[in-house]
This record gives sequence, C-alpha cells and structure tokens, in this order.
Amino acid sequence: MAFIDRSVKAKPKGARPQTDEEHTPSTYRLFFALRVPTEIANRLAEMQRKLKGNWRAVNPGQMHITLTYLPAVPPEKIEDLKRLGTRLMQDLPPMQVKLRGTGYFPNEGSPRVWFVKVEAEGLAELAEQLRAGVQELGVQTDDLPFKAHVTLARKKGPAPRIPPLVLDHLEWTASSGSLYRSLLRKTGPLYEPQSTFRFRGTAPPGPQETPPPPQPETHPPKE
Repeated sequence: MAFIDRSVKAKPKGARPQTDEEHTPSTYRLFFALRVPTEIANRLAEMQRKLKGNWRAVNPGQMHITLTYLPAVPPEKIEDLKRLGTRLMQDLPPMQVKLRGTGYFPNEGSPRVWFVKVEAEGLAELAEQLRAGVQELGVQTDDLPFKAHVTLARKKGPAPRIPPLVLDHLEWTASSGSLYRSLLRKTGPLYEPQSTFRFRGTAPPGPQETPPPPQPETHPPKE
C-alpha cells in the first residue's frame, strides 16, 4: 500500500533533492528506508503542533529513516536492487531504534529542515553497505553523508525556530526495511513500496555473567 506526503518538497542545501531535475521519465526515483511505525509517528505528530509560520509539517504516515537515496534508477535495475536488499537485510537481527533530540539541516543558523536524530546499532553500517552495493550495480546514489534522522517539517518561508527538544524512551524494534519508489504528484510525492526485506537474523547472545568465586567453608569453633 502506498502512502502520500502532503507536504511540498523543498531542495535546501544539505537535504536530498526532491524535484524531477535529476531523472527523466525513463528512470525511477527510489530509496531504501525504515518506516516509522504508526504509534511512534503519532507521538512525533504531537511535537509538530509547536510549528508556527511557514513550517510545513510532514504527514505522520510518511515518516521514515532514509538509508540510501537513488535519484535516477533505470527500470531494468529494480530487480537487482531487490536482490541487493534481500542479501544485505535477510540475516540482520531486528534493530532497536531510539529517537533522541531534534536538530536542523543544514544547520541551526539557517534552518530549513527540522528533524529528529536517530540511533540504532548497525544502521550506519547497513546504509554504507547499501550505498556500496547500489554503486556496484552501476546505479547513482546521492553524495550526502549518512545521518540517521526522521524529517518532521520543512521551512517554506520566514518562520520561528523551534527550541531543541529532547526525547526520552521513544523507541521501537525495527523488523524490516523497504525499497520505495517516489512518484511526484501535485498533492505531494506518493511513496510506493517496491519490496520489503524482513530482518530474519537473531541477535548475538549478551555477555554471560561471571559466577562469583566459591566462598570458603566455615565451621563452628570447637568447644
């Protein structure tokens, strides 16, 4: 099932391009991502109520963590990308994803995108492997360094900054990643899933506790 972003995409410095300038009708705009579950997205939507002025909030149903963005993919490469996603993700264990504080792209002095920082063990490594695998297939990726985040809003004109927010105990277990196609519509991009990749691995066992040394036997004194 596809999901629709009601926000209008901007192309600020430091953010991923969102227009048709990079590809022709003969290529697809795709991205690998983790989708934010509904219950977490609803919590983030509560934060969006702080927005004023020309901030344009992202539809909660659109929230995701982009792993790798592919601006111009030939259709004949899609099956190769699906196989790549399966190969790199099928043996992964579920990931514990934690949301931290808020931040801005490109920086706090010139805020254009408001986002939430993301932490998850193994996420940066997965993004790096996906990018390398995509490039080996001869498919173009963006050249931005990976910074795990969930976009909350984009600035469309003069608007006040939102004070930094710290998130506590907002996390979930991600059990899959997906490959999406982005289709531009007048109402905003339509994100159409191409394939979902389940994390079927098991987490390594945690460190075993060292048992305490045996205590010497004690005997009552002889009378």
